[in-house]
Amino acid sequence: MQRQNVVVIDFGGQYNQLIVRRVRNLNVYAELVQSDVSIEKIKSYNPIGIIFTGGPSSVFGVDSPKVDPQIFSLGIPILGICYGMQLTAYLNGGKVIHAKIREYGKQKITYGDSVLFDGINKESVCWMSHTDQVSELPEGYKVIASTENCKVAAYENPDKKIYAVQFHPEVVHTENGNEILKNFLYKVCKANGDWKMEDYAAEQIAKLKEKIKDGKVLCAMSGGVDSAVAATLLHKAVGDNLTCIFVDHGLLRKNEAEEVMRVFKDKMGMNLIKIDASKLFLKRLQGVKEPEKKRKIIGKAFIDVFSEEAKKLGKIDYLVQGTIYPDVIESGLGKSAVIKSHHNVGGLPSVVDFKEIVEPLRSLFKDEVRSLGLELGLPEKIVMRQPFPGPGIAVRIIGNVTKKKIQIVQDADYIFREEIANANLDRVIWQYFAVLTGMHSVGVMGDERTYDYTIALRAVTSVDGMTADWADIPHDVMVKISSRIVNEVKNVNRVVYDVTSKPPATIEWE
Repeated sequence: MQRQNVVVIDFGGQYNQLIVRRVRNLNVYAELVQSDVSIEKIKSYNPIGIIFTGGPSSVFGVDSPKVDPQIFSLGIPILGICYGMQLTAYLNGGKVIHAKIREYGKQKITYGDSVLFDGINKESVCWMSHTDQVSELPEGYKVIASTENCKVAAYENPDKKIYAVQFHPEVVHTENGNEILKNFLYKVCKANGDWKMEDYAAEQIAKLKEKIKDGKVLCAMSGGVDSAVAATLLHKAVGDNLTCIFVDHGLLRKNEAEEVMRVFKDKMGMNLIKIDASKLFLKRLQGVKEPEKKRKIIGKAFIDVFSEEAKKLGKIDYLVQGTIYPDVIESGLGKSAVIKSHHNVGGLPSVVDFKEIVEPLRSLFKDEVRSLGLELGLPEKIVMRQPFPGPGIAVRIIGNVTKKKIQIVQDADYIFREEIANANLDRVIWQYFAVLTGMHSVGVMGDERTYDYTIALRAVTSVDGMTADWADIPHDVMVKISSRIVNEVKNVNRVVYDVTSKPPATIEWE
């Protein structure tokens, strides 16, 4: 039986991916498509519902995104959000104006009687972000919500199954926003909630078995979440026909290389080849201080090592890539989108003799990849691992990279992570790590003067890494971390904490 599907039409809003994620979190599968999608393409999805996202444009703009008006005659339930609301009214004969008072942020809202607002408080708070607003509704439509400055904050036409809201129900700042989306999905679209990870896992394994049969499959194993889950899914499907190559560049976190081998080779029985290339990487990085140059050197070295090992395996039928859904969206949606190489084995296709690329995670968001990993039986420690840059510790060392500096960062980082876990903060903080600043300062240890390195600690809370706030770690935890690093890590006599949000800073220092 075909899975139910909701089509989310992208008008360039900052929350476009978030809408898709919210829908999927309510156990309904959703996909994002660009605004110039054809009616035939929409029909091919056989959707139970359509959602229009918000966007920065005005419906009056010559180049503003539009949809084919025929979409309103398909009989498929539609929910317009923000710009999507304005466009729906505009294309159906309503009137949109530049608002006298622009609304941005939390606003008090009053809901009327509508299936969209079943079971929620009529007096509530929503998140607004608009300059234009609907002033007159098309014939047959009625107002179902309003704020002090926006008299048409939501409207509906139940006969045509068209609903629209000026605010953003997908963001956490809108009280009961999730319930509003749920009402649309389950009461208007008649969703049955058939998007479940256990079903997806079984379905993908069956599809991969059918596709690959006895073919040879190659995967670059980095130890990161995406490559780990992709490799595990393939291993469940084709067993020993999958070969994974793990290039240890010597720039991983402390004990990480050993853990990768223990979990995937020893415990899971995966055909995993480890290449210790730490000396090669260190040699190529010698004297290099500029961060972008470090990244390019490491990327080139990885491809060189991987391709040399891959050639020993002969012709490969399938090359596995851990592409996930946000990568697909950023690479292919929108007329002005810049095409990026988002694969976590980027650059490898040109050096491996293979027939086809397999991307088993390309329809999943990061949180769904983690859910799939748990469903496949991967240890929670692997699945919930925090983000880690491809160049590894090389971009957490300010200045040139040496074996001694690598050791310092690994040891300090290990203590930091251990104490964060001991304080039960590892699920609260999105990412946390140590940075060797390259700065020396005077200290006193054992009644003697020292002149040693300063370690900077970085910890942030975030949803997706696009924005981040520095984590407010309890004072007693910070005291313990600092004391341990200074006492246990050689050549460090000072610890500082980075209290800068993103923006203006980035999460990583380099």
